[in-house]
Amino acid sequence: MKQLKFGVGLVGAMTLVALAGCGDGGSSITATPGSVAAGAAVRSGEEVYNNFCASCHNPGLSGAPRLGDVEAWAPRIAKGDALLLETTIAGVPPAMPPRGMCFDCSDEDLSAAIQYMVQNSQ
Repeated sequence: MKQLKFGVGLVGAMTLVALAGCGDGGSSITATPGSVAAGAAVRSGEEVYNNFCASCHNPGLSGAPRLGDVEAWAPRIAKGDALLLETTIAGVPPAMPPRGMCFDCSDEDLSAAIQYMVQNSQ
């Protein structure tokens, strides 16, 4: 009997590692992007950051500005909160996925995460 071997190949493996490293991986999509369930509380910026942003922003993967890196954050902060939120929602190809992979985050949740990063990077 012939044994079958299955593999994802190098590109597939790299993709899986990259996706596993960003976001919390355990989140399920329970709402449409940007929507908020009735009565849902806005998550703290620190909570959203720790669950979805830290995996790329702590080590500075693919050019992500590291939390606390005043020099890297200064030009981004200067562009204003609205543009930071717009960029977060849309993503920054090819590195940052839309909504930072937090598909059940409301715009307010994402804004809270941005504010957390800004406050800790000035």
